[in-house]
Amino acid sequence: MPLTPLDIHNKEFARGFRGYDEDEVNEFLDQVIKDFEVLIRDNNDLKEKVATLQEKLDHFSTIEDTLSKTIIVAQETADEVKNNAKKEAQLIIKEAEKNADRIINDALAKSRKIAMDMEELKKQASIYRTRFRSLLEAQIEMLKEDGWDTLEKPPLDKPHAVNE
Repeated sequence: MPLTPLDIHNKEFARGFRGYDEDEVNEFLDQVIKDFEVLIRDNNDLKEKVATLQEKLDHFSTIEDTLSKTIIVAQETADEVKNNAKKEAQLIIKEAEKNADRIINDALAKSRKIAMDMEELKKQASIYRTRFRSLLEAQIEMLKEDGWDTLEKPPLDKPHAVNE
């Protein structure tokens, strides 16, 4: 058990024949008591500071652990978001490719239909031209026939009808 300032103060020494000077011993003991009290106070203050610092250290350790866990969770979340974004981008690309293929196929089908319609119109135009040419040629042949000359001159043997 450690000494206390009270133990030092109450210490009694046995007296011998040629003992120490009592005043000198008491004076020294008083000085030891004062110094010892200061050391005890300083020691208690340091113990309180150590306890306070230990509490702060524990607090900061807890914060550090929390921050480490938070960083890990944030990293995992970032990785998850990144992976989800990649998956979504791939889906968007696939959908866009499907739409592009559909649009191209539709355009090709329309192009083929337009080409077929155009060919059909060319055929119809050719048939129309041929028929129109035939009609015109037939009309020209009719105009070349001699029968038109008789239509141009009135017959001589029949009088014209006059208003009666």
